[in-house]
Amino acid sequence: QVQLVESGGGSVQAGGSLRLSCASSGYTYNGNCMGWFRQAPGKEREGVAAIYTGGGGTVYADSVKGRFTISQDNAKNTVYLQMNSLKPEDTAMYYCAADLRHGGCIVALREKDFGYWGQGTQVTVSS
Repeated sequence: QVQLVESGGGSVQAGGSLRLSCASSGYTYNGNCMGWFRQAPGKEREGVAAIYTGGGGTVYADSVKGRFTISQDNAKNTVYLQMNSLKPEDTAMYYCAADLRHGGCIVALREKDFGYWGQGTQVTVSS
């Protein structure tokens, strides 16, 4: 059974930092795509960052480039999202997602590619 468990959310002031973690289990970790998405109240869910666990290729939304970094620890089957210089507009529920389709994946922020999702962790940034 595939499980994705996020942690690390919280409340910070603008300019602060948080690191989100996504621990995964129930499947072969290496060689898949993992992503972080977020959804703010009243808005659609949007892609933030994604990584190919087999080689480390990454992609970011323009709104977070230069501030957020996605990384992984293959030994722990865990993906991280380091968030620096946080802004109030980063406030959202952040979700970890996995693209486990057979045949590989393309690192992209296409929500439809990700078939498995965590429960989310809340990030609140105050001004």
